[in-house]
Amino acid sequence: MKSHAQHTVMRSVVITGVSTGIGYASAAELCRRGYRVFGSLRSDSDAERLARGFGAAFTPLRFDVTDAEAVHEAAAQVTSITGDDGLCGLVNNAGISNPGPLSVLSPEIIRHHLEVNVLGVVHAVQAFLPLLRRAKGAASAPGRIVNISSVSGRIAYPFMGAYAASKHALEALSDSLRRELLIYGVDVIVIEPGAIDTPIWDKAAHIRTSFKDTDWAPVLQRVDLLDTRRRALPTSAVTRRIVEALEHRRPKARYVVPDQRLKYWLAPRLLPDRWLDRVIDRMLNFQAVRDRLD
Repeated sequence: MKSHAQHTVMRSVVITGVSTGIGYASAAELCRRGYRVFGSLRSDSDAERLARGFGAAFTPLRFDVTDAEAVHEAAAQVTSITGDDGLCGLVNNAGISNPGPLSVLSPEIIRHHLEVNVLGVVHAVQAFLPLLRRAKGAASAPGRIVNISSVSGRIAYPFMGAYAASKHALEALSDSLRRELLIYGVDVIVIEPGAIDTPIWDKAAHIRTSFKDTDWAPVLQRVDLLDTRRRALPTSAVTRRIVEALEHRRPKARYVVPDQRLKYWLAPRLLPDRWLDRVIDRMLNFQAVRDRLD
């Protein structure tokens, strides 16, 4: 008989951007499954709201992913709580999407996409990696990094250029990280959702009015975001994959979660580029715009 009780490792995970949407849903699901969840938020009111709703299993972290110093301070806070147990997962979910034609979109908006969606992930990985590693003889395996990308990380649709560029960059960053972190046994898994029913669609509604003085105005006026939201998948479709990425013995390197697999995933990736260009040209009726501009 052992003279002391065996230490039980608490499964702890950090999730960035948990105030709404996929981040909120994944925090709720992992709390329900017995994880200790550390979630990043940018406002005190959101931190208090989630702490009340999730209870003792949830610890709010106040930082913006673009602030590297604040992210490292949060990592020190998590270290003081988890101790030698470290983290079993880091879910990089925080992200923004601000659509518009690239030729008139402000450089500040494009830069902000890269700062949040790409550099924000780098900040989190660099800050929390020491907690994901495990020393030799540790009771648990190394933790995993789960990066929330998008189908836009593989397919670039019109008016989503800034977002697609940031997610294409995240895909490349994830591949490099996965191969570099083999020395620690820390795996990197990418999840690529399509349209998911989150408040991001409310934030994108401005596209119909913000570019009314541009040549794309007639096309953007016909954009039906309500229709997109109606066909969007529930957040649970993504949280299932996050759980699998954290818990499966041999997770895939990528999980795609498209809302319409044939139309928005398979066909665009199988068609030659010029063919897809012609399909999009007809779908958006760009010919009518060209006729008006002549």
